Amino acid sequence: MTEHTAETVPHLTVVDHPLVAHKLSMMRRTETSTAVFRQLLREISQLLAYEVTRDLPMTTERIQTPICEWDAPVLEGRKLALVSILRAGNGLLDGILELIPGARVGFVGLYRDPVTLKPVQYYCKLPSEMGERVTIAVDPMLATGNSSAAAVDLLKEAGAKNIIFLCLLAAPEGVARMKEAHPDVRVVTASLDERLDEKGYIVPGLGDAGDRMFGTK
Repeated sequence: MTEHTAETVPHLTVVDHPLVAHKLSMMRRTETSTAVFRQLLREISQLLAYEVTRDLPMTTERIQTPICEWDAPVLEGRKLALVSILRAGNGLLDGILELIPGARVGFVGLYRDPVTLKPVQYYCKLPSEMGERVTIAVDPMLATGNSSAAAVDLLKEAGAKNIIFLCLLAAPEGVARMKEAHPDVRVVTASLDERLDEKGYIVPGLGDAGDRMFGTK
């Protein structure tokens, strides 16, 4: 299995695709309903999944087609680990699982203290043999980066070595924090937004992804 280093992996990849940009703009609109927001998130997660899995290691397997035997390309190594950072990460997770149904799934529960903006852990359940899997951590928002960096800390403590962080939106402050804390982790996002506001929300952003996905406030 290929392992990436800080020298060989670009820290940030912004997925530049018309469908991604269009669907993201629809999600940003205040008037977009919960049902439509949820559907768009599922659709965009599948588009992002193509980019985030582009460099998965491959091997060949001898198969029989209706015409002949053939050395067919297949994924190499253990199945992927998809790790949702609760609760909003589940929106991205569901869409990716439709493309990669055999992936192993883990969950990390963190919430951001509204005063300190620091992460507080309340749950962590991960697949076995993390060190032998490509691990994709998913969370729609990379804002301050504190919760994301803390989640990656937990993944590494469980043995994960080849980690990609997938998000819908990223703020420059969050990208910088992740690079400082985990320079070996590649960040893949649909958009690098302008900044954070005084409350730690991404600008222009789309509000609280979890609230908009689940219809809560």
